[in-house]
Amino acid sequence: MHLKWSAGLVMLSLILAGCSSKVAEPTQFSGFLSDYSQIKPTSSPSGHQTLRWISPTFKSADYSGIYYTPVVYYPAARPTARISQQTLDQVRGYVDTQLQQAAARHKPLVSKPAPGTLILKTAITSVSAENQDMKFYEVVPVAAVVASTMAASGHRTQNSVLFLELELLDARSGEPVVKVVRKAYGKSVANNSAPITFDELRSGIDEMVHDAAAFPALQ
Repeated sequence: MHLKWSAGLVMLSLILAGCSSKVAEPTQFSGFLSDYSQIKPTSSPSGHQTLRWISPTFKSADYSGIYYTPVVYYPAARPTARISQQTLDQVRGYVDTQLQQAAARHKPLVSKPAPGTLILKTAITSVSAENQDMKFYEVVPVAAVVASTMAASGHRTQNSVLFLELELLDARSGEPVVKVVRKAYGKSVANNSAPITFDELRSGIDEMVHDAAAFPALQ
């Protein structure tokens, strides 16, 4: 009986360890936004889970344009054994270009902030990878042990992940009216040593930009 109970606990811990969060955890907040206490889980226009806050007084019709500021890495990004400087540059440049185009679909872009306009500030806060969720067949005892051993040894397939934090500010007051923290998955990579490239991350970026272009509060 004791052995069965112990085995059950081991199985439960393995299952829980295999579940990755679909949204950013508080420990993954970068500090780019001044306050995270108001953001809540919700769904993006395409149905992806995200964290968001919209001021109850915000009305898109009150604003005539958007002052777009270039996308930055926050904190400053450094190349690693898995992520090259070329990949970092490609990711930032692509996010910047695509997000600027998405913003322009909502309102005209202006050359400087002024009363009656919004300021868009965006940061890429992490580019990384995490172990994929366990599949149903891996919960079979022997398969679960094999899966956990693979994860511990670094051979488990991973998802490429990109984190984005965004806020819209009222140019007159300087106060935020919209805040978003988004975690997006790209393509999978073979293991925890495989390089993470722009090609793996692009699909996740495209999903985020699609949602930015369809953001209902700015319609």
